[in-house]
Parts: sequence; structure tokens; C-alpha cells
Amino acid sequence: MVLRGRWCNSIVLNVHASEEKSYDPKDSCYEELKHFFNHIPKYDMKILLGDFYAKVGRKNIFKPTIWNENVHYESNDNDVRIVNFAT
Repeated sequence: MVLRGRWCNSIVLNVHASEEKSYDPKDSCYEELKHFFNHIPKYDMKILLGDFYAKVGRKNIFKPTIWNENVHYESNDNDVRIVNFAT
């Protein structure tokens, strides 16, 4: 959905990731999402909503991105994907 603004547009994207165990569909999903985001003008605001089935644990490598604001102690295999995409 595109919300037209006075100085910039807001792009709202709702994504629901699959909980499949295989890495190929997950990797292709994130690549497609990166490709889509790269084609949105840089001055537009991008709002990403949805469920990525990611549990980002309290590892030190994630602190620069999420600080201590997470509820999970353990991570799953989607943690690195979502943090890399967010940064």
C-alpha cells in the first residue's frame, strides 16, 4: 500500500514468512524482499509489518541492532536473516 504524503510517500508492506525447515525458500524470500526494497525510492518511508517466525535471542552480536529489547533468550535459524535485513 502506498500512502501519498506531502514531502514523501509511505510504503506499507505486510509479509508473512513461511515456517518451512528448508533454507532455499527462506533465502529466496529474503532475496525477493531485498530486491523489492531496493527498487523503492530512498526518500520514501518504508514500513514493514508481518510475521517472520524469527526469535532473536540475547546474543552479544545482536545488541547493536536490538539492544536488550527482546523477549527471547534463545534464537532460531531466522534470527540472523531478520537482523541482517533490518540493518
